[in-house]
Amino acid sequence: MPDFKNVSINKCANIYFEGNVTSRSLEFEDGSRKTLGIMLPGEYKFNTVHKEIMEINSGELEYKVPAEGWKKVVAPGVFEVPANSKFKIKIISLVDYCCSFVK
Repeated sequence: MPDFKNVSINKCANIYFEGNVTSRSLEFEDGSRKTLGIMLPGEYKFNTVHKEIMEINSGELEYKVPAEGWKKVVAPGVFEVPANSKFKIKIISLVDYCCSFVK
């Protein structure tokens, strides 16, 4: 889906890792939520509450979810992260992403 309709956007950015990872939060009429963001090259660790579906629009990365080895994604690509977990990510080249939160 290249664009979204009927969405509220939080104008304040989510800024992580000294500005190397940024995103904006979107909320849809049905209550679902996504973030659109950019990740600069580096290694990062995140915690999840809900299941996450990461759509990679541009760039290249490697990720590691619990109980699995490192996997590579080159845009366009997608990967999923289980709810209530931690995952590691290595950004190889600037990544433009869309993260969907699944309740």
